[in-house]
Amino acid sequence: MKTRSDDLELLLAVVDSGGFSAAAVRLDVPVARISRAIQRLEQRLDVPLLNRTTRSVALTDEGSRFVADVREGLERLNAAEESLALTRGEPAGRLRVDAASPFALHQLVPLVGEFRQRYPGIELELSASDDIINLLEQRTDVAIRIGALTDSTLHARALGRSRLYLVASPGYLARAGMPASVAALEQHQLIGFLAPSSLNRWPVEGLDEEVIPTLSASSGEVIRQLCLAGEGIACLSNFMVGNDIANGDLHLVLPEAMRHGGPRELVQAVYYRNTAMSARIQAFLDVIAPMLKL
Repeated sequence: MKTRSDDLELLLAVVDSGGFSAAAVRLDVPVARISRAIQRLEQRLDVPLLNRTTRSVALTDEGSRFVADVREGLERLNAAEESLALTRGEPAGRLRVDAASPFALHQLVPLVGEFRQRYPGIELELSASDDIINLLEQRTDVAIRIGALTDSTLHARALGRSRLYLVASPGYLARAGMPASVAALEQHQLIGFLAPSSLNRWPVEGLDEEVIPTLSASSGEVIRQLCLAGEGIACLSNFMVGNDIANGDLHLVLPEAMRHGGPRELVQAVYYRNTAMSARIQAFLDVIAPMLKL
């Protein structure tokens, strides 16, 4: 009996998510459906693929070899589908894109309509994560990354630079006053990131240590909202606060002291060099790159 490809997709989801429940939440399907799919696979193959515990699942030796072959096989299937689609004149199929929440909200969401209109055959899946994900484990085809890259196995396409600015709301500045110098920042409410702490190293002349925030958040978008609510001064990228500055909802603080041109201002699209999705990725990047407002 042949193995169904959707059962294989569910197996990979369990492996990549670390468990049945996590895979069910991620795919928005019942846990029972996933459990039945794994049972069918194990019965057809007559071998256990997963070691199950009350808290997690782990691949057996046979399962590990099988999953590696499945990944390669599905990649070839995707490549074959894409090759066939290209003979009809345009790329088609699923494209999974990941970006940090603020970038997805402020930059990608406004461009989705244009992309879908130009490439109706591409099924776009957009995920927003504030953590650096593993592209293979999360089954992501292309990710938008801010800052320098550390993984040399990734191919990168530069999309531009987004300057960092110190910003605060008019209401906050009316209460606390505009800092007259970098040293005066110590007297103000500073909003920073919970982690990584390196994001609290602001590129400001004369500010060589990491800022110690008086208010912290895990998401750049939350920090932006705190700024708009008048809770203090933050260091944020223009791609998320450019409109706020233009509208007068946020004001620049000490703009003459900012050091621009650092690696944190880089905006890049990353994907694996051996991806079979290159035509879809190329189409996506060719549409969004000229329209980004970095």
